[in-house]
Amino acid sequence: MKNFGIIGVGGYIAPRHLKAIKETGNNLVVALDKSDSVGIMDSFFPQCSFYTEYERFDRYVDKIKRTKDKLDFISVCTPNYLHDSHIRFGLRNDCDVICEKPLVLNPWNIDSLQEMEKETGHKVYNILQLRLHKSIIEWKKKIDNGPKDKVYDVDLTYITSRGLWYYTSWKGDVSKSGGVATNIGVHFYDMLSWIFGDLKENIVHVYTHDRAAGFLRFERARVRYFLSINYDTLPQEVKEQGKRTYRKIVCDNDEIEFSEGFTELHTESYKNILNGNGFGLEQARNCIEIVSQIRNSTPIGLKGDYHPLAKLPLSSHPFNRK
Repeated sequence: MKNFGIIGVGGYIAPRHLKAIKETGNNLVVALDKSDSVGIMDSFFPQCSFYTEYERFDRYVDKIKRTKDKLDFISVCTPNYLHDSHIRFGLRNDCDVICEKPLVLNPWNIDSLQEMEKETGHKVYNILQLRLHKSIIEWKKKIDNGPKDKVYDVDLTYITSRGLWYYTSWKGDVSKSGGVATNIGVHFYDMLSWIFGDLKENIVHVYTHDRAAGFLRFERARVRYFLSINYDTLPQEVKEQGKRTYRKIVCDNDEIEFSEGFTELHTESYKNILNGNGFGLEQARNCIEIVSQIRNSTPIGLKGDYHPLAKLPLSSHPFNRK
């Protein structure tokens, strides 16, 4: 049994980590969140110590280093811009670290974390759950076993509707979330580079507060993508079904079915990490480089090979920014 701490236990994604720690037979010793709305812990670890102040959490983690409760892992579930700092906290406190996506916001953050890994002897793991999805694994096998010189045509569409709260939260602040492509797209970019190889070209057609569309050329694929958090961009048939999320990947006119099976992938990620097979810093590098390039590119508009949904009109939302 390993001892865990969690930073950001009050966040949206934290319950999946709580469930994963529980289902892998481990123990949550201490948790931190500035919000005290963390009653979810009663369902998993009611005896877990909890702090709302970083300083008291820091003191407690240092104190238990000398006891049987010494932490082996710290799980980071905080806003994206805090990941780098909280990973460093874990490494400095003699822990391996499991961090939510995106690992960090910039590629150079990975370089310095690699130095800290060497200094501390501890490891950083990223949750890249699509690499564990059965449909995605089968797709990769098909590509790996196919013609080595074939270049595939792929369309990726991912729309996950968000309400007005999104723009008031840290997620609506590009400096904190990295923007739409980083916040909701980073694991898709990881999946694509994992299957199709290194990125050769990165063109951004549309990039606003609520959507991103562009073209990615990998070693073995040409990818058009459209990502959105705007309900209005959903296909009409999806709206009529009362759904607010839409995922679709088409590869050479064949649809890759991967709409189910997402919720259990954190537990599978933890199993892999505990068995020594987790995804480390270098494996996260490609997707971080891709989202960093997208964030810092100037959109070229509707030119060249763009995703059909890139033509959708921009909303008149008050947060709309050119």
